[in-house]
Amino acid sequence: MRTSADLVEACRADGELRLAARHWTGGLRFHLGDGTTAAVAFTAGEPGPAAPEPGDGDPGPGWITLRAEPDLWAKLLAPVPPPFFNDVAPARARGLSVEADELLWWQYLPAVQRAVELLREPGAVPEPVHVGPKPAGTFDAPVGRYVHLTLADGHDHRVYFEEAGPADGIAILCQHTAGSHSAQWRHLFEEPAITSRFRLIAYDLPFHGKSVPPTGREWWTERYELQGAFLRSVPVSLATALGLDRPVFMGCSVGGLLALDLALHHPDVFRAVISLEGALRVGGDRSALTGFWHPGVSNESKARMMEGLTWPLSPTPYRKETSQTYASGWPPAFLGDLQYYVDEYDLRPTAASIDTSRVGVHILNGEYDYSATPEHGRTAHEAIAGSTFTAMEGMGHFPMSEHPAKFLTYLLPVLDRIAEGAA
Repeated sequence: MRTSADLVEACRADGELRLAARHWTGGLRFHLGDGTTAAVAFTAGEPGPAAPEPGDGDPGPGWITLRAEPDLWAKLLAPVPPPFFNDVAPARARGLSVEADELLWWQYLPAVQRAVELLREPGAVPEPVHVGPKPAGTFDAPVGRYVHLTLADGHDHRVYFEEAGPADGIAILCQHTAGSHSAQWRHLFEEPAITSRFRLIAYDLPFHGKSVPPTGREWWTERYELQGAFLRSVPVSLATALGLDRPVFMGCSVGGLLALDLALHHPDVFRAVISLEGALRVGGDRSALTGFWHPGVSNESKARMMEGLTWPLSPTPYRKETSQTYASGWPPAFLGDLQYYVDEYDLRPTAASIDTSRVGVHILNGEYDYSATPEHGRTAHEAIAGSTFTAMEGMGHFPMSEHPAKFLTYLLPVLDRIAEGAA
């Protein structure tokens, strides 16, 4: 276990920690449950030793304290933490206590997360990226354009999408996660095992990525809240506009819930749905997510929180890329998308009526996803007769972006099954 001196030295040497702690005056204290404490002070973001080192009392303003029993710290600080102990957010639900001003906690959550990683026992090596640098001038596969759709709100929306693959291939519409955009699917576009036979189409939801808000209403005077009817209308309208013949729908997180929602409401539009991180009901309390849209908290905090939903050994550049797409989003979008994900969506009363003889249903959940857990996916599978379910080992909440090579080992058998059914 590291001492305070070790922690200070590690923080001083770590570029990520120093960026995350910018402007912080206060400190971070870990009560490790065995009578030992590790602490680092910050002065305008500069890490240094606490003088005097804080004991068990109140360390003063600007300080964050984390406490837990030794067995929890052993899991959280293991070289490869077990599922739901790989980050402070799920660990809080399992016994990790936090003492801090709430706003301060949200503002410096990325620094806290990085400090926990610096405390970890060495030994774990993230897996390498699956594709190296390409020669200058190389073009990637997808081609992007815009299409105008009249959606469930009655307004004209200019929706951006990218596609690759044969025009006569089975189309797959890909829906990104809440608060993000279609760049999450970029790795799949470069996989000939997919694009040689499927027409891959990834779009940005309105208000996300390149799909800018509509000009026909004063959206800037409204609180953004994603409604199910509006969300369902996007892939259905896009399929019609592109003249797609019963495409496949694949979505992750909010898109994974949408996949099952579409199977219930639009079985004649889609031949199959692939629900990544799906569930019948996720639920939760949006009021507890004050840092997701607060004028005193940057996009960086919720983005870094999403990194805690990934497998710790997924390639580091891909984990960072996954969180960067969140940091680049319109600030209200993530919390607004959770209106559907947390508040509205509930298929528990109706899931059994999904007819898999009309639309195939395939559910895949990552081992390290503490939001829509493998148990959530298994419960959905048991409620939907004829569906398939896969628990993806060594995978988190963002399989297509955090570890695309590993994800392919789970996805390709599902696509083979869909292709065989089409034949």
